[in-house]
Amino acid sequence: MSFSNTVKKEIISAVTDKDKKFACLYGMLIFCKKFTEKEIVFQSESQIVADTFTKLVAEVFKGTVKVEKDIFERKNNSVLYCFSIKEAESIRKVSDVFKIDIDNREIDLKNIDNNNLSNFIAGVFLSCGSVTNPNNEYHLEYVIPSEQLYNDLSAILGSLGLENKFVMRKNSYILYFKESENIEDILTFMGAQGSTLELINVKILKDMRNRANRVSNCDIANCNKTIEAAVKQKQDIELIDREIGIDTLPATLKEIAFARLNNPELSLKELGEILDPPIGRSGVNHRLQRLGKMADEIRGKLNGK
Repeated sequence: MSFSNTVKKEIISAVTDKDKKFACLYGMLIFCKKFTEKEIVFQSESQIVADTFTKLVAEVFKGTVKVEKDIFERKNNSVLYCFSIKEAESIRKVSDVFKIDIDNREIDLKNIDNNNLSNFIAGVFLSCGSVTNPNNEYHLEYVIPSEQLYNDLSAILGSLGLENKFVMRKNSYILYFKESENIEDILTFMGAQGSTLELINVKILKDMRNRANRVSNCDIANCNKTIEAAVKQKQDIELIDREIGIDTLPATLKEIAFARLNNPELSLKELGEILDPPIGRSGVNHRLQRLGKMADEIRGKLNGK
């Protein structure tokens, strides 16, 4: 089961009493694919959503609204459940009960008790929403059939502190969220607390992996710098040995020169620890810098010949 279907299954389980069912069905119907004086069409690729729609219509309208059901198999092996209400009397009853203006669908908050706003938003999600598996990306969206409904839903979500983003896609108004925190808040508000926890766990694992990768990349970069520096130091010492001889160097520089030649793989700290007496990293670095400066002076003289 996809993450989106898991969310839908969870929020459906929270729609329990009469008022919640009324608010949820209102969200499903007003945001459905088609709502005209001739036909109301609700579609879903989810069987559990399809079953819920049938159940809610039967319970809210006491079997007085006739619904026709069709199932279409697609080339990608997915299934589309299509529900149509075509009888004029049934269409009138639905629009009257939910006070839906057929010519201009808009949300009527009088249909929604304050305690059931979450169930209404859940119904909207069941009708036209989806959420991507957080292992892939953070993305939750509603595919909305009209500008008026987009504006209404955007205003409601905005009042909850959820600022959405917008894009047009194939004549539909797409209200979407990319921030994981907003998606967590919406899922929790709709009653999908379990899915919220799953998203948070995924985010924690992602952050841990990213942090580990950054540390690993940093270690690799530092390791490369250490190797490059050691190679340069070894070349400097070999040049000094060829031109003037290591034995002519002061004792401290002579000691560090032989230590580096014999241990090119050691870090500055490790190099200092094998000296007698041992010295710190900064001391080793200072001595190698003196050797580097001396090698540069030799190169300058050689290039001037």
